[in-house]
Amino acid sequence: MPDPLLAANVSLLFTEVPLLDRPARAARAGFDAIEMWWPFESPVPAASDLADLLLAIEDAGTALVAMNFFAGDMPAGERGVACDPARAADLRANVDVVGAVAERTGCRRFNLLYGKLAPELDPPTQHAAAADAVAEAAATLHPTGAVVLLEPLAAELNGSYPLHTLEDVLAVIDGPLRERSALNVAPLFDTFHLGMNDVDIVAAAVRHGARIGHVQIADAPGRGEPGSGALPIAAALRSLRDAGYAGPVAAEYAPTTTTESTLGWRTTL
Repeated sequence: MPDPLLAANVSLLFTEVPLLDRPARAARAGFDAIEMWWPFESPVPAASDLADLLLAIEDAGTALVAMNFFAGDMPAGERGVACDPARAADLRANVDVVGAVAERTGCRRFNLLYGKLAPELDPPTQHAAAADAVAEAAATLHPTGAVVLLEPLAAELNGSYPLHTLEDVLAVIDGPLRERSALNVAPLFDTFHLGMNDVDIVAAAVRHGARIGHVQIADAPGRGEPGSGALPIAAALRSLRDAGYAGPVAAEYAPTTTTESTLGWRTTL
């Protein structure tokens, strides 16, 4: 079984330097690939800001293998806007920008966070808005060959975000999204979020590995580098590969010290 392509999430790793310097920093640390959260405050950044980011990635020689869609104000607690009917125009505009990134970089994995359910709105209306948003994003990106990812998040850390397990995600994919013919949608397997929700990540990998669209690793508790917590990350990765997952594995953790000093886990996978 070949070793997985390892990617550095430069929204959490190498934060010792500014974002535009992180792709090169990742390359010097031995990563051939990177991923990132949506790096701009708005769904449609200034053309010059987007151009600077893409040039930094190209100059570093790293492949962009995954990226988030616009997810609202993450520092303020938002976790996506897909389920908010009032944010549909923001997300629609962002999807067009993401499509341009896909064309320019060859990136084929884009994570669309579902959003937190608002207590003042009818839940079925919010779920329908999310399904419409994901289906529209999937249709827009389909010509590029890209996959839209849906991610379960840790329940105790993310408020009313409703997707906590792979089964939650698959219920959306096999239900309302299939009804909307959104076939290029897949679950994101994040060891930290699943582990925090008391999911057996090895068993989940065995059960769903063939359907996973992307993998991110961090340990739990703490969300530090692999080995800083108690999760059987190496075993889960082996089970994912055995079950048919052949994509990259992204390090999306909060380093417990400087990034470079936490990279010893790479020899243990």
